Amino acid sequence: MQDAIRSEIETALQTLGLPAADFVVDYPTDKNAAADVFSNVALVLAKQVGQAPREVAMQIAAELTDKIDLVTSVEVAGPGFLNFTLDREYFRTALEQALAAGDAWGSNQSQTGEEVIVEYTSPNLFKPLHVGNLVGNIIGESFTRLFELSGATVVRANYPSDIGLPVAKAVWGLQKTGNDPSKIEELGAAYRAGNEAYEAEGSEKEEIITINQALYAGSDTELSELRLAGIATSNAQINTICEKLGTHFDTEIFESEAAPVGLEIVKDNIGKLFTESQGAIVYDGERSGLHTRVFLNSKGLPTYEAKDIGHYKLKHGQHPNWTQSIIVTGGEQAEYFKVVYAAIKELFADAAGKHLEHIPTGFLTLSTGKMSSRKGNVLTGESIIEDMEAAAREKTKEPNDELATKVAVAALKYEILRHGIGSNIVFDKAKALSFEGASGPYLQYTYARIQSVLQKATAAGVVADQSAVPPQPYAVEKMIEQFPSVIETALADRAPQAVVTYLTELASEFNSFYAAEKIVDPSDQFAPYKVAVATAVGRTLKQGLWALGIESPDRM
Repeated sequence: MQDAIRSEIETALQTLGLPAADFVVDYPTDKNAAADVFSNVALVLAKQVGQAPREVAMQIAAELTDKIDLVTSVEVAGPGFLNFTLDREYFRTALEQALAAGDAWGSNQSQTGEEVIVEYTSPNLFKPLHVGNLVGNIIGESFTRLFELSGATVVRANYPSDIGLPVAKAVWGLQKTGNDPSKIEELGAAYRAGNEAYEAEGSEKEEIITINQALYAGSDTELSELRLAGIATSNAQINTICEKLGTHFDTEIFESEAAPVGLEIVKDNIGKLFTESQGAIVYDGERSGLHTRVFLNSKGLPTYEAKDIGHYKLKHGQHPNWTQSIIVTGGEQAEYFKVVYAAIKELFADAAGKHLEHIPTGFLTLSTGKMSSRKGNVLTGESIIEDMEAAAREKTKEPNDELATKVAVAALKYEILRHGIGSNIVFDKAKALSFEGASGPYLQYTYARIQSVLQKATAAGVVADQSAVPPQPYAVEKMIEQFPSVIETALADRAPQAVVTYLTELASEFNSFYAAEKIVDPSDQFAPYKVAVATAVGRTLKQGLWALGIESPDRM
């Protein structure tokens, strides 16, 4: 309907001799608004044509009258908005479409033909999952699902860090502490010991640098075995966490695989794209308004930048038909990726005409206070998930660990995804687990309530049907037809928070509907229609939650 209205407005502007304009056609944010759809086209054009906005709006409204199927009226409101009222049949048809679409409900074809590689999570091994990687996982997974709902072929990519100075610190720590590399907690403790030793600037720092060089070269069997044992333990832990979060990866390339590839590429392009500076090899980003970064350090080892060059070659070599490549990681790396992407586009001919994008994530802190970073009292992904699971078990009064995990993950994901991409997040556990109002568990609870209603309807012999249609559409019914547009816009605007907001409003509106209407009443001629509305709302909630990476339990 939005597309149909926009098209007719554009035609009307041509007929009236008015200039083209960049205008909005959207749903009112006020759920009590008289209009079903509005446009600001007259407000946009008024200054350009030298007329009052209402005058322009009156002309356009007159031209649109009786021109758009299932629009019963076009009125001028306020300073010059166009308000569109939709026919009752439009909402009945939208309800019918939601019921018929099944698991395809909410999908669109805006990304059909696209092959999108989304890289996210990408943890540092040898220590507990960092909270930043947890946030990246949740945001990245949501984008993969929005792309899939929009018709794209999606490749989920993970890029774990298993080589480099942090790993050398952990291996040094394992040697000195005698910690067991098969236990993730002891790996974390070994890393912290190594990090503190390195930062102390004593002889230990040189020992760690030497270990780092030996690990890159693979020249010390004992060190390499400690590293491999740590990789196995870390990977097992990461896989367990990702399973809880509902994430799987289609491709996984380790930093140690990318490093030698990137090293050779940079070496091969010294004097062409890269230059020597104080013993290091750098890329001069200042040529294109960026900044200069080191790609090989003074020891001849590849930096993260060179590894990302190697990773690009490996990743896109595995998936040669890609059209978009997206990396989800911390917002503090925005300038870093501008330089890396600039180098990639100069090195690889296939990158020049394709879409490379960095989606930033913000910092997460607890409402109880900010956590320190590397000294052992760091807030980890594991600790947040475990704490949320324990709180969810207590909240639900259920011994069911599976349900507690679903509720905990829903609470966590909702709180992260409700913020704009790149925004910092203050996480409040009590608020996140609330069953009243804006929270993941509230959406799950509403879905479970609908399943209970539908079970009662089946028992009472009331079957969803649209033969008898109430004279006026229900407020919640009007919201159902907006869902496909919300999904498409959320992806286009890189705004999964739009899905969060919509689902929260939908759940609230359903609960108002539930309180005001007796849905299961065999004596009510509109009961089958009400059951159809409840069914469609449940399907919409389930699809929307899926887009956020949240499960929808049938019972809570």
